[in-house]
Amino acid sequence: MQHLFEFLLRQGDNALVLGHRTSEWCGIAPALEEDIALTNTALDLIGQTQLWLGYAAEVEGAGRSANDLAYLRDAYDFRNLLMLEVPNEDFGRTLMRQFLFDAFQVPWLTALQNSADQRVVEIATKSLKEATYHLDRSAETVVALGDGTADSNARMQAALDYLWPYAGELFADDETDRAMADVSIAPLPSGMRPAWAAAVEDTAKAACLKLPESDFAHSGGRTGARHTEHLGHMLAVMQVLQRSYPGAVW
Repeated sequence: MQHLFEFLLRQGDNALVLGHRTSEWCGIAPALEEDIALTNTALDLIGQTQLWLGYAAEVEGAGRSANDLAYLRDAYDFRNLLMLEVPNEDFGRTLMRQFLFDAFQVPWLTALQNSADQRVVEIATKSLKEATYHLDRSAETVVALGDGTADSNARMQAALDYLWPYAGELFADDETDRAMADVSIAPLPSGMRPAWAAAVEDTAKAACLKLPESDFAHSGGRTGARHTEHLGHMLAVMQVLQRSYPGAVW
């Protein structure tokens, strides 16, 4: 059960961390339409967090809830992809990160619909509807900005170049991934690379962006060998209410 718990934490932590980063644009996005769209995306991701971490808490069987897993763990206990926790920096990086993740998440959730675990199937099916919309929107926005002005193109290229080294972690299989594949709960993440690469290449071409020539640098966020500066700062903001008033309820 430990591998299943770890697997569920990864899904929930990805949604939680990206959802929080996206929510940081609420009220300050460059246009009202974008403000609303980013806020809705963040809400979708937080909803997915509740499902994944809720199931993780059940599997753990230690009396913790989804809220406990979200708000009472320290940075080293999180298993999210490192790409999702880096600061937003600007609108271009935010949308590029969303696109790179969405391009993985759609084929990933599609594959999870064939899981041997019925709860995983149910969560993946619900999340896929939202992820498909997220991908459509993030890809369209990347193209609009990449094929826009010289300044917007330069910003999107800079965002792609910055995030590219982090993308390898999407496909880095480890012991937990292999354990989940052995019992048909989830496929190996590496199997998603062809679909991801095709989506990224098509979108980059339409956006007049050049894919970096170097291959990915694999980061070790999910295994715990991680940098915690960015996540630690984010958690200080995200967890302040729960840690200041332990057990508080509305």
